[in-house]
Amino acid sequence: QVQLVESGGGLVRPGGSLRLSCAISGSLVTTYAMAWYRQTPGMQRDVIAQIRSGDIINYEDSVKGRFTISTDNTKTTLYLQMDNLNPEDTADYYCYVAGRTADQPIADFWGRGTQVTVAS
Repeated sequence: QVQLVESGGGLVRPGGSLRLSCAISGSLVTTYAMAWYRQTPGMQRDVIAQIRSGDIINYEDSVKGRFTISTDNTKTTLYLQMDNLNPEDTADYYCYVAGRTADQPIADFWGRGTQVTVAS
């Protein structure tokens, strides 16, 4: 069983910064992709930053230059550094991992989310 637990969300003023963390535990044998998604009420969950095999990193256009995705050497913690936040960044943020376990060749794993509110 693989578990993802996000932390670091909260209330921040426009122009401020937050760092989200995602602790990854369990029986992942291989990690194919790691990503951060966000979702606002009534909208679909969209990917905003991802790390794919070969350490290829992609960002959604609205966060390019402001957000930075990274991981530790063991790939057991995923981070999202968010700078110059604006009210449009207010959302629930979710950690995502695609990987292989002992009994699943590929599976998707999600955290429960952490709320980020940008307001003055």
